[in-house]
Amino acid sequence: MKKALNQLPNDIKSLKSLVVEQLLRNDQLSAQNQRYKADKQAVVQKNKHLKVQILTLQEQLNLALARRYAASSEKIAPNQYRLFDEAETDVEVILPESEEVSVPAHTRKKGGRKKLPKTLPRVEVVYELSTAARICPHDGAVLNEIGEVTSEQLDIIPAKIQVIRHIRKQYACKCGQCIRIAALPKQPIPKSMASPGLLAHITVSKYQDALPLYRQETILRRIGVEIPRATLSNWMIRSGMLIQPLINLLRDQMLDYDIIQMDETPTQVLKEPDKRAQSKSYIWLQRGGPPAKPVILYDYDPGRSAQVPKRLLEGFSGYLQTDGYAGYNAVVAANGLMHVGCMARPAAI
Repeated sequence: MKKALNQLPNDIKSLKSLVVEQLLRNDQLSAQNQRYKADKQAVVQKNKHLKVQILTLQEQLNLALARRYAASSEKIAPNQYRLFDEAETDVEVILPESEEVSVPAHTRKKGGRKKLPKTLPRVEVVYELSTAARICPHDGAVLNEIGEVTSEQLDIIPAKIQVIRHIRKQYACKCGQCIRIAALPKQPIPKSMASPGLLAHITVSKYQDALPLYRQETILRRIGVEIPRATLSNWMIRSGMLIQPLINLLRDQMLDYDIIQMDETPTQVLKEPDKRAQSKSYIWLQRGGPPAKPVILYDYDPGRSAQVPKRLLEGFSGYLQTDGYAGYNAVVAANGLMHVGCMARPAAI
């Protein structure tokens, strides 16, 4: 400290100059500090802006992916709005039966509960008063029956599974050389425990009701039957082979008419020979035949070559309506078809 004091000048003028220099230096440092704070604040604001931009772009990317790969519609069916309101509803809302109301301009139907189909079987449950309840409290006379009030309630019997025992009687002659046994009716899958009714039920549940085999396996297990999914899959393959003659007849009927609509869509198949699981295979769709009862057929092929439509349309002549895929040009030229363009509107870019 003493050394620093000894270095200061002794005259007042020099000391004033030194003080002025220090004040200017302090002002410069204060200005630099303010600029640093302002720059730092600008960087913070810029980082916030960049974060907002990143979040916005991420949301746009998620929305684009959802539009590209997610379900095409998110509309809720009118009968689904109250799907989760069970706890809030204590009693059933009973509406009057539907009836037509005539208005001068038009005829409209009032809302209400529809009547149950008359084709359904009816089980009648009759409710009567007890003997004691039939006594009039005014004069003690016995009440006479004057009519009845009827209401209907829909009931359901859960699916019932049963075992069909095929008992084939055997017959023999006393001579010991002649033995006969009653024939077993032809079965869809020989030596299988699946009856025709069970095969039909599994097929309809899978392809019409979109119930996968693994869920059907669980349902069957719940009612006491263990059938592995591999067995169910094998039954579906064998059933598909059984209906091939019907498919052939439908194809013949479709090819007899003069217009067919056709398209193909990619699919993935696991463990397909000589192909990776990530590679694309194709489902080819054809629609044609009688306008009132059109025939719709699906055909699988591992590729998308022009040979597939040539094979599927062999012997066909008339109009072929497709999209712009060039793979149909070969069959159009070979069969002399009239190639009709698709009326689908392209997606907006």
